[in-house]
Amino acid sequence: MNMVEIFSAIIIVVPLIVPVAMQYGVDPVHLGIIFLLNLEIGYMTPPLGLNLFLSSLRFGKPLTEVYRTVLPFFLLLVSVLLLVTYFPELSLWLVGPPG
Repeated sequence: MNMVEIFSAIIIVVPLIVPVAMQYGVDPVHLGIIFLLNLEIGYMTPPLGLNLFLSSLRFGKPLTEVYRTVLPFFLLLVSVLLLVTYFPELSLWLVGPPG
């Protein structure tokens, strides 16, 4: 399995995805929010979630305790991702109408 760090993923993947998304009429702001939510979910997903390792080290807690503590926030992020993905108005209401 090959993992890509978050900043590298943004630099490598975004230029590939944006033109395709634009052809399908996806707003770039909406795409950016979906992309960042997905990357953060990846950062807190066991067993390779970097945020989990950093939290474990910083607070001196075992990884299994950090996994249990993070679970409600993980579920919250997944729920928000689903809502924002299927209801773009939730992420675009501050931007205003296109054009």
